[in-house]
Amino acid sequence: MTQTALRAQSTNSVLMIRPGRFFPNPETAADNAFQRNADRDSDALTLMARKEFDAAVETLRAAEVNVHVFEDTPEPEKPDAVFPNNWISTHDDGRIALFPMYSALRRRERRQDIVEQLRKHYRVTEVIDYSAFEEEGCCLEGTGSLVFDHLNKIVYVSLSNRSNPKVIQRFAEDFSYEPVTFTSIDSTGQPIYHTNVMMCIGTAFAMVGLEMIPNKAERQQVRARLEKTEREIVGLSADQIANFAGNAIELYNKGGEKLLVLSSRAAQALTEEQRERLSRYTQLVPLELHTIELGGGSARCMIATIHLPPRS
Repeated sequence: MTQTALRAQSTNSVLMIRPGRFFPNPETAADNAFQRNADRDSDALTLMARKEFDAAVETLRAAEVNVHVFEDTPEPEKPDAVFPNNWISTHDDGRIALFPMYSALRRRERRQDIVEQLRKHYRVTEVIDYSAFEEEGCCLEGTGSLVFDHLNKIVYVSLSNRSNPKVIQRFAEDFSYEPVTFTSIDSTGQPIYHTNVMMCIGTAFAMVGLEMIPNKAERQQVRARLEKTEREIVGLSADQIANFAGNAIELYNKGGEKLLVLSSRAAQALTEEQRERLSRYTQLVPLELHTIELGGGSARCMIATIHLPPRS
């Protein structure tokens, strides 16, 4: 695998947003089985979430990842602002996509000022805004919904209220990705709310909860595509996925060494054999995110990867 190919799948630069307010979003609780009620008030939760966020940024920077930190704006209140990967994606041709969000509270998270700041550091050729689909009740929540195989121009999507086929097709046509769609089901029988909680694709491996795809043909299609693209499949159990083991992201450091960023809870949920297999391809970088995970997302959700070409 050449360095060029490696960089096409993962990136060294990320965008993260320090929470202004943090608490489990009541508008998303109904279909996000990963969300948990908190036993503290929002002031205490916000303080703890900020400490976890700051420590995560410090860990990533110590691992030689380029982290762009933006402060959440105080108004309007945005309890999920720490999860920016759902409203923005960036691409190596200089394009940025802005996505339609399921929760009205979350639609406030899209920020033009962040796009303008990115323009100062990277070459942005076009911004494609899909948010008008919200008026039709159609949503597609960024790289929560879309798990990319950038090397082969494939995007994997688990269908749900937050991943609408109409918007998936539009995105796939605009960005020339082949969509592989399926339905994955959680332990309660409900569709998994975001693809990125049950699937992570690295340069040479894929962590995926295939057993959560009940349709045998869909399950085999996902497996076959991963095998054809020469990914080593690391199968995740429903329990591991419930502990956010699928909500990980491959990055690389300044030296080009690959890193697998995930929460400490997710890392502990992996078996010794799984960690050994992953260590052949990447170094695990665990983050302490116990409070932030109450919001229903983990390490992957906190990181919006930046694939834009840098300004020379």
